[in-house]
Amino acid sequence: MALVELRFLAPDPDTAIHHAGRVVVLAESELPLAARPLDRRARGALSRALASDRWSALAAGEGIELAFPAGIEASGVMLVKLARAAGPADLRKAGATIARGLKPEGALVLAQGVRRLPLLVEGIALRAYDFAMRAEAPKAPGPVALMVADPEARTKDCAEVLHLAEAVHFARDLINEPANVLTTGTFADRLLALRALGLDVEVLDEAQLAELGMRALLGVGQGSDSPSKVVVMQWKGADTPPLALIGKGVVFDSGGLSIKPAGGMEEMITDMGGAGVVAGTMMALAARKAAAHVVGLVGLVENMPDGRAQRPGDVVRSMKGDTIEIINTDAEGRLVLADVLWYAQERFQPTAMIDLATLTGACVVALGHENAAVFANDDALAGAVLKAAEGQGEGAWRMPLGPAYDQLIKSRMADMKNTGGRWGGAITAAQFLQRFVKPGTPWVHLDIAGVTLPPGETTLAPKGATGWGVRTLDALVRARFETGTSA
Repeated sequence: MALVELRFLAPDPDTAIHHAGRVVVLAESELPLAARPLDRRARGALSRALASDRWSALAAGEGIELAFPAGIEASGVMLVKLARAAGPADLRKAGATIARGLKPEGALVLAQGVRRLPLLVEGIALRAYDFAMRAEAPKAPGPVALMVADPEARTKDCAEVLHLAEAVHFARDLINEPANVLTTGTFADRLLALRALGLDVEVLDEAQLAELGMRALLGVGQGSDSPSKVVVMQWKGADTPPLALIGKGVVFDSGGLSIKPAGGMEEMITDMGGAGVVAGTMMALAARKAAAHVVGLVGLVENMPDGRAQRPGDVVRSMKGDTIEIINTDAEGRLVLADVLWYAQERFQPTAMIDLATLTGACVVALGHENAAVFANDDALAGAVLKAAEGQGEGAWRMPLGPAYDQLIKSRMADMKNTGGRWGGAITAAQFLQRFVKPGTPWVHLDIAGVTLPPGETTLAPKGATGWGVRTLDALVRARFETGTSA
């Protein structure tokens, strides 16, 4: 939940020798100079470990731990394999290795000579995360102290990645929260609190949504006691047309009357993952005072079955004016996004739009838990998203769109139906959304169903929500939408 406490210290051999917690040494084939006094006091234990077959078998960024080595006060020495010319992925992985299993006594990292230190720090901060609601709170990990030359300068160098990690944690917290805690109202309140960072935040209630004609979105939430809302967050760091980020915020998805199987339904607390990522991104942009105009819009609903719930066979009219035949009430996220996409264009005339949603199980079947699906009507924007994702180590893969898929969502009675059936389900969902994008507006749809809640831990996150997308979108804004960059 909270970021681990990070400190930067000046080099001092005695500090390492007398540190009571874990001492971390970053090495490749031989010990760095800073670790040699420690090795001498430990009677060569570190050197022997580096000469072992176990060390040679390690991949970059992985580590081994020597518990309670003789001659020093540390509870353990962790040796992490890292070359001096290590790339971003290895540096982040090494940081994650340091952070995994942190104990209350904390850790001391001999980081002198590490190039691109912020990437190592980013890995530590991202992996040092826990979400728990147990009666007895887990013991918080102790601080991580990094021994570096010029600690004051390194503190400044790492400030931005720590702000970004905090925003990722914010997104993870939202996604991990159970639906009895994170209702649509509570979610909106969490976003209103971002005003403290300088974001302009407003909440549209059901009466306002009805007046705007958002019948597709309202239809999804009409079976729930939690009122539907749209939250608009705006960061105006430049006087330009905005980039619009749109997130699906279904705080719980039972499937409605087309109810889901019981097995795994508890994971549907994360069906607001797109909205969580948009919120985290807006927090990141505000925290670093990005020189960009970005608006984040999230549609908050709960999809529940009761006597008022939307039925299969219903026909609803979207804000755009198109009619939609409801075939399956579990294909609800696209109904929410359709109205919010149209509203974003009508109100803000954005220079580009990106929507994010845990939209389809078909996306998980196609790409597993390694990649988000990227659909786009604009090659340049799609390429920029893919490049940003690659730079952050967040998997993404472009998927096709095409008129032939439109035949699968053709309705006999309305302008379209809300699902095209089993085949190409992620694609037909994207085709549906594309109908609510005005000609000439660059648009990307990110289906993050597989990467939002993987079945186990990942390199940079424990089991639970990953916050996939916050770092990618922040990098995209930095590279393409800030003042002075070309869009």
